[in-house]
Amino acid sequence: MAMAKPRSNRFVWYELLTTDVKAAKGFYTHVVGWGVRDLAMPGSAYSLFTAADTPVIGLMNMPEGARRAGAVPHWMGYVGVPDLDSAVGRVTELGGAIRVPPVDIPNISRFSIIADPQKATLALVKGMKPGEAPAVELGTPGHVGWHELFAADWQKAFAFYSKLFGWQKTRADAGPTGTYQQFSVDGETIGAMSAKPETLPLPFWLYYFNVGDVEAASKRVEDGGGEILYGPIAVPGGAWIVHCKDPQGVLFGLLDRRSRKVIETFVSSRKRGAK
Repeated sequence: MAMAKPRSNRFVWYELLTTDVKAAKGFYTHVVGWGVRDLAMPGSAYSLFTAADTPVIGLMNMPEGARRAGAVPHWMGYVGVPDLDSAVGRVTELGGAIRVPPVDIPNISRFSIIADPQKATLALVKGMKPGEAPAVELGTPGHVGWHELFAADWQKAFAFYSKLFGWQKTRADAGPTGTYQQFSVDGETIGAMSAKPETLPLPFWLYYFNVGDVEAASKRVEDGGGEILYGPIAVPGGAWIVHCKDPQGVLFGLLDRRSRKVIETFVSSRKRGAK
């Protein structure tokens, strides 16, 4: 019998903070095939993207205060920790910053938003309900299947996260911007870090959603008003990826884990000169 995966020091939740919730619902349900479930949350509207009726992503409007401060639509990943306040203290000791101090969501969780020393952001979370479901398999359709940090200095970034979460280095490959260093938790490789392209202003986390056919999904991105930035392209191990931008300018990835020798070349409509 396979052992259930613990949730500590893993990505356990994701949210899209956007300026147009209605448009985001239409775009991502079309591209990834998610369902949508609206919730009644105190003080704000909150929706869930679902895969096979299982909640996988949260969706909400960006808070007005964040907009006034210059924040743009973005994805936020949540890493589960066994002791939130202790982890928050470690963030500052290691040179990171606290963007949102620990906050309780009654009967659900306690969370805090942090920035690493290079200003890439993510959230820390501690669930309040006993017996929470274990982390899902990375290849589960419709779920997040990979986590990628584009850092100003990936080696310094890895030092921060390894001390905070206990992540370990695994395989390293040569990537477009240098070393592509994969990392693991509890013996499972869950993502990678590399130097960000010079064209990107700030370090950030990129999340990949599992799809069954990356070429078809890429076409749906453009049909829905999004943009293909890179790919589809094969990566070591035989999977195929594509980097995308949604209509509100948020970056995300798509991941097709099917290994095959050839794939029909996808040509962006913009490259074809489409109007």
